[in-house]
Amino acid sequence: MTNPAKNTICLWYDGDAEDAARFYAETFPDSSVGAVHRAPGDFPSGKKEEVLTVEFTVIGIPCLGLNGGPAFKHNEAFSFQVATADQSETDRYWNAIVGNGGEESACGWCKDKWGLSWQITPIALTKAVTGTDSAAAKRAFDAMMQMKKIDIAAIEAAARG
Repeated sequence: MTNPAKNTICLWYDGDAEDAARFYAETFPDSSVGAVHRAPGDFPSGKKEEVLTVEFTVIGIPCLGLNGGPAFKHNEAFSFQVATADQSETDRYWNAIVGNGGEESACGWCKDKWGLSWQITPIALTKAVTGTDSAAAKRAFDAMMQMKKIDIAAIEAAARG
């Protein structure tokens, strides 16, 4: 048995942590599902032998999915921010999340069907809005504020003026 990661993100699910972990592993590189632990006894949101926790990795980040029940919901105070290299990668992740029961939000944010927030953020967007040319950064930022999924060509055109 390997030693657990020193710091792990624990994500609360309502009985479907394993489904979420498998979706992330199929969707993102450097992602996988590890051990699936079944409850040794009944617990507030489940019964003995049901899946209690799932160890998984999302783009290299160790996570633990806890089937804690309906008491707590995900919100935008926590999100995974995924830096994408180009429009194809941006589209692939966005479409996977939104197309699997998720929903679009603004400025490159979306939610998966479990309510977890994702920022699908092209590297070109980050460079454009943090560049040293403040006028170009403002134009790129203003363009981003009008978008749901980020359109890299439109961001770059806005930055150029």
